[in-house]
Amino acid sequence: MYSIQSIFNLTGKVAVVTGASKGIGRDISLLLAEAGVDLAIIARSKNELDELSQEIQAKGRRVLPVSADLMDISSIPNIVDQIIRKYGRIDILINNAGINIPKPALETTEQDWDMVTDLNVKSLFFLTKEVGKHMCKQESGKVVNITSQMAFVGYYDRSVYCASKGSVTQMMKALAIEWAPHQINVNAVAPTFIETPMTKKMFQDPAFKEEVMSRIPLGRLAKSEDLFGAILYLSSGASDMVTGHTVVVDGGWTVW
Repeated sequence: MYSIQSIFNLTGKVAVVTGASKGIGRDISLLLAEAGVDLAIIARSKNELDELSQEIQAKGRRVLPVSADLMDISSIPNIVDQIIRKYGRIDILINNAGINIPKPALETTEQDWDMVTDLNVKSLFFLTKEVGKHMCKQESGKVVNITSQMAFVGYYDRSVYCASKGSVTQMMKALAIEWAPHQINVNAVAPTFIETPMTKKMFQDPAFKEEVMSRIPLGRLAKSEDLFGAILYLSSGASDMVTGHTVVVDGGWTVW
């Protein structure tokens, strides 16, 4: 017999959140802590991770802050080993770390391409691979990639970003098939533009904000909390029969 509380229950689970020091990653980390999850939080900024760790501990949860640059692929096995040594398992991986360098395609450099794809695609794959080794041994696990509506639509000055998010979407489908025999669910959440400290500057341009808003039928930008339901769903037993799927949280943008 199941209950609403049991299928969404995350108490005692262990989650890894990347890009955790600010914005969406920070909010997701606090959401999971509130849901009873112990955390490993990964980002480059040690000071911001330490501050977040204090907030997580104040909610009564354990936390392991890991200050690291995930684009250093050689460091990833050691990071995952450190998490396993502390907790013994990883139940949930939230791949949130990402970057965008908005430029017209004709102005995009090789360095721009490498920076965006190295973080958004390459580091995501190799971290997921290392975590996946342990999830396969456990015969359980939830991988949730924070992607973007730009995996499904094009937009100005975002050719490389769109390419990176489209790559993650196809990677997700392949991993979902490959790891299904181990009862590992691999899914994604794809938001529209979200109000964060990172996007605040771009929305100071009234013309840009008006153009973006004209594409969202629900008539507003998203907030981090608009993602919370999808994240809790895909992290919990409620989604045990869902894999290779993207929950698009875009206010209707991709419906057009």
